[in-house]
Amino acid sequence: MATCSVSKGCFVFKPSPKKRRVPQKTVADFSETSNESEDSKLRFATCQSLWNQIKSETERIQEDLNKQLFDNLVGFLRQSHSEFQEKTAKCKMKSREIPAAALVLGVNVTDHDLTFKSFSEVLQNNVTPYIALLEAKGCPDIKNLMQKLMGQLMNCHIDASSLEDGDCVQVSQNRIHCSMTSLISWYKSVTKKTDSETPSKKRTSSSRLCLSPPVVVIFKDMESFMTKVLQDFIIISSQHIHEFPLVLVFGIATSPMIIHSLLPYSVSSLLCIELFQSLSCKEHLSTIIDELLLTTRFPFKLGEKALQVLINIFLYHDFSVQNFIKGFQLCMVEHFYSEPLSVLCCQLEEAKKRINSLSHDQCENIRKLPSFRRYVERQVSEKQITLLTEDSVLKETVQKLLEDLDVYHENYIPVLRCLHVFTSSLPKFPLGKQIRELHCACLENQVWETEEYESSLQLARMLNKSDLVTMLQQCVEIFVSSSGNEFDKTVEKLKEFLTQFQKLEAEAFQEQDVSVSSQKELQKKTDLYHLQKTLLELKESRRSKKLTKFEMLRFEVVDYIDSLVRRYLVPADHKTLHEILYFNTASMLRAHLNAAPRIALHTALNNPYCYLKNQALKCDGGSISNKAPDICIAYKLHLECGRLINLVDWLEAFSTVVMSVEGPNADAASSDQVDDVIHARFIRAVSELELLGFIKPSKQKTDHVARLTWGGC
Repeated sequence: MATCSVSKGCFVFKPSPKKRRVPQKTVADFSETSNESEDSKLRFATCQSLWNQIKSETERIQEDLNKQLFDNLVGFLRQSHSEFQEKTAKCKMKSREIPAAALVLGVNVTDHDLTFKSFSEVLQNNVTPYIALLEAKGCPDIKNLMQKLMGQLMNCHIDASSLEDGDCVQVSQNRIHCSMTSLISWYKSVTKKTDSETPSKKRTSSSRLCLSPPVVVIFKDMESFMTKVLQDFIIISSQHIHEFPLVLVFGIATSPMIIHSLLPYSVSSLLCIELFQSLSCKEHLSTIIDELLLTTRFPFKLGEKALQVLINIFLYHDFSVQNFIKGFQLCMVEHFYSEPLSVLCCQLEEAKKRINSLSHDQCENIRKLPSFRRYVERQVSEKQITLLTEDSVLKETVQKLLEDLDVYHENYIPVLRCLHVFTSSLPKFPLGKQIRELHCACLENQVWETEEYESSLQLARMLNKSDLVTMLQQCVEIFVSSSGNEFDKTVEKLKEFLTQFQKLEAEAFQEQDVSVSSQKELQKKTDLYHLQKTLLELKESRRSKKLTKFEMLRFEVVDYIDSLVRRYLVPADHKTLHEILYFNTASMLRAHLNAAPRIALHTALNNPYCYLKNQALKCDGGSISNKAPDICIAYKLHLECGRLINLVDWLEAFSTVVMSVEGPNADAASSDQVDDVIHARFIRAVSELELLGFIKPSKQKTDHVARLTWGGC
């Protein structure tokens, strides 16, 4: 690699992004630190295969959820382009108006990159190859914005594989005068080159893209752009909109009103804006949980504590679906890494084959599981001995228990959905409005023992006929479409309830006629005595009134749903061998995903051994190590002080601790030099503590600093 320079110097050549290789985790890394090396390769392969399936499923879900939004955006872009070509005014676009799409994506900013990436791929396949993605951090002024814009657009037709060095393209771009005139000239030359292609090639390309495709500029984070930069770019572009088809897409995280807040009327009037709203991130999360967790396709499951941690991070931190999926991946990797028996976390048929090849040590691991020990304790003494001593009997039992666990999942999901149908429309939602809340409640404990469940049953016993019939019909559809083999009688029973409700309609009309006649009797003219007597008789009749057939049938329906819940919605941790499939270590998730900067900083400064793992830094809780970093020594000393810290006393204490490292027989001649060095080290440590926010200069006394942090962490 050569340079065109007449002077000597150091030149930096950054590698091309396509040539950079990200190190991948291998089975060697998985087995080196694994607690159990046996079957580590098989566990790694199982984990990798399962994650690939889950990843493809999440990508399919996201594509389906964004399909309607992308179709609307593609239609808008095609329409604006056709109006530019035909010189019509179907959308009332004036000569200087720029078509603009306001894309409201929500506050989950971390998910926006993936959305824009998918959107760019859709545009490249269906509308135009000329797409520029601009971020506020790279466009502090109009000059940088034009450089980024032209740089991305001109790279659209460059084949990176034919270049020796990707940075050569960047060097040539810097020599181009970045202006709107240059951009228009480039666009005309590119489209003219496209028009001069062979007819056969033109026909194949025109089937997907237009002959004069629009130039789409996407502002990924509109709220972060400087107002003057946006105004200048829109004003300049509006003056040239009749020369080339430009379409703007504004990525908005908050509200569409931000456009009018950032842009004055004189600038916003130059835009022909159309609003597009993406799907809510909460609905997106509900779909992900429904397709990944509430299904029998994937054997790996999340326990109540782990699932609640991920949901809380989503709801109270970032609303990011991508971070939720990454947290789910972390749970799965940790489960296969830390649990030796996760080798059986696969499909049932494959798990049966692997059970037959289990070693004696793995059988012992099964016997150590808490759920299996509880299962053994419930058996007779002879059965207990065989399970604890004979591996062949253990393997047969494990196969049967895994079959029971698989049947449990097949029955659990339909009944959970059926219960959600009844509880999701109740007033105040005692068991939650979303199915994920009901799922967490069922995983935590026996849901029928909670007060929320009792109140839900009481409210369900007051449902009207139309709502109750609609819910029963939905439950029939759920059980018919389920994979469970035990719900044939359940479907027949629910259909029988529906038939009985239909038979009650005629009787309901007769009862209505009786009530109308009694009301007419009360409306007749009568004296006060007879009126009071009639009202008392009605009151007595209502007290001693028996339940109607509808009320009795409604009670029967609710009791039947209650029996299904008590039978099938048993918590997962009550099932034997649930540890093989379920991950429920919430502490690990909190340590990795819930950042606590103050606690981490206090731990690092107070006990540096926790992070540095240097044996010389080990010390008792109250002592100060001589070999600790200077900032750690200064931090521990400042913890012993009050609100104001005397710098002279602090320096003397610091010097006392540090000088003990040099030894008692230090050379007296070099004492002044040592003092200067220690003084400099102390000043640097104090400056670092001030930078971290632990102290600040005091206005009361010039030789003192004020302490800013108090209390334990």
